[in-house]
Amino acid sequence: MHTTTPLTPQRERYLLLTLVGIQFSHILDFMIMMPLGPILISSFGIGTHEFGLLVASYSFSAALSGLLAATFIDRFERKRLLLTLFALFGLATLACGLAPGYATLLVARGLAGVFGGIMGAMVQTIVGDVIPFERRARASGMVSTAFSLSTVAGVPLSLWLANHIGWRAPFILIAGMTVLFVIVGLRALPELRQHISADKRAHTFAAMFAVLRDANHLRALLLSALLIFSGFTVIPYITLYAVGNVGISQYDIPFVYLAGGAATLITARLIGHWADLHGKVKIYRLVATAALLPLFVVTQIGAVPLWLWLVCTTAFFVLVSGRMIPAMAIITSAAQPKLRGTFMSLNATMQTFAMGLATTLAGFIITQNSAGQIVGYATVGYIAMTANVLAIMFVARIVMHDQDASPRKAKAQDTIKPAGG
Repeated sequence: MHTTTPLTPQRERYLLLTLVGIQFSHILDFMIMMPLGPILISSFGIGTHEFGLLVASYSFSAALSGLLAATFIDRFERKRLLLTLFALFGLATLACGLAPGYATLLVARGLAGVFGGIMGAMVQTIVGDVIPFERRARASGMVSTAFSLSTVAGVPLSLWLANHIGWRAPFILIAGMTVLFVIVGLRALPELRQHISADKRAHTFAAMFAVLRDANHLRALLLSALLIFSGFTVIPYITLYAVGNVGISQYDIPFVYLAGGAATLITARLIGHWADLHGKVKIYRLVATAALLPLFVVTQIGAVPLWLWLVCTTAFFVLVSGRMIPAMAIITSAAQPKLRGTFMSLNATMQTFAMGLATTLAGFIITQNSAGQIVGYATVGYIAMTANVLAIMFVARIVMHDQDASPRKAKAQDTIKPAGG
């Protein structure tokens, strides 16, 4: 199926659900490393620095592959490229599950990052290509439910498998899911070729240079990096802090992800709807400002009962991930449509580089004392809050190319049918 015209509502829904499935698989693959921290540290006899490198290896390799992908991503039909990358990602994830030791797992994580980083950009690019601006935040909210599904179902199930079978089991499960979603994608995704034009083939780096010459693109990329940096200084070490400092049992960690995922499953759609209705910049600022509180509390709280920790981490999941819904609609819309694939690849590079930098920086600040407690997490929290405030201040400088003048105008245009239509 080719698409140069708008999809029917049913086809659009199938498209978004398929993208949710693909996002679910590679987000779960990335996310599961963090709650597996205590298990991997014990299994391999490594410290927090080595664990941070294990998480960051995915991010840095994804950043490099995203940079390379920016030279060719807009030359290929979207569906075929996405599904090819997804299949290769599944093989890399299977290699993680079969890795015999720390060094080979580190290499396998890097390979998973090579393909996973480009996939995230491809999913956002397809949303930008197919979904009209006035519904784009809602569509981004639906795709972002992949994060919620990963936390509410994927991570608890994976942790149960890791606790009862071994740390390899989650990776083998994810590899199996990629086979399923490749088959679904072959049927449900439309072919997207309208972005391909002969002038982009004149020079290998022409599209990338065209993106980087646009000051608005650069501002959007910087905003994207600040958003990710502010989250991933804190996120990879939440489980280590919960077990070592808060006093949460490793067997209770799935409840953190179950509660947080269940809440975001509801709030992601609401935030997307509010952003389309009331303005993406306004809703982003409100959610991002509210996120400062859980960023502070989660990194400072110390020993508390499980129920109170669940309240704090659920607020963290809802607000810190919720910022990304209006933000990604803003960032995607900042791209010139003909360069959107290249721009989103560079955006993925910026995000994953910021992710790796944040994880590595936090890994060097944080240490583990003889009692198993995490030291320096409060400092990491202050760094995260600072980056979040900078992003809030910076967002108004982004120009959205394909927006309507106002939400009211967009809504009016939805109701006006062309003559004879």
